[in-house]
Amino acid sequence: MAIKQFPRQVLFSSATGEWATPTLLFQDLDQEFRFELDAAASEANAKCPRFYTKKRDGLARPWAPLRTFVNPPYGRAVGCWVLKAYTEWKRGALVVMLLPVRTCTGWFHQFIYHQAEIRFLKGRLKFGGAKNGAPFPSMIVIFRPGQHPQ
Repeated sequence: MAIKQFPRQVLFSSATGEWATPTLLFQDLDQEFRFELDAAASEANAKCPRFYTKKRDGLARPWAPLRTFVNPPYGRAVGCWVLKAYTEWKRGALVVMLLPVRTCTGWFHQFIYHQAEIRFLKGRLKFGGAKNGAPFPSMIVIFRPGQHPQ
């Protein structure tokens, strides 16, 4: 029996790299961390009163010493967001990121693994008002000022 081949873009594409954070997930994290800044938001989906949009460029603005939530646009630039989180953590920010699980990437091994707390989420998240779960697993990455997980 032949296995049906699907074009890669059908399995791993979306019209945008922006995935709106599920409300209940954010509420649980916010209860734990009491966020002050949403560093990668839009006007429509900002989770904190203080937030940066694409136009206000969270990569170019300081986060420290704020308690910061980041659900960055997923795509090639996600590594830039992880580097920014790592840098702001070193400057004193608490940074909590919602990320796709990409343990094969350089950014994961250089800036997250053995640096931050990692919580792998069970199942596939339903982002925004999506009917179906995401086509990838997700993780919460926590950079705590003054702490290393090991």
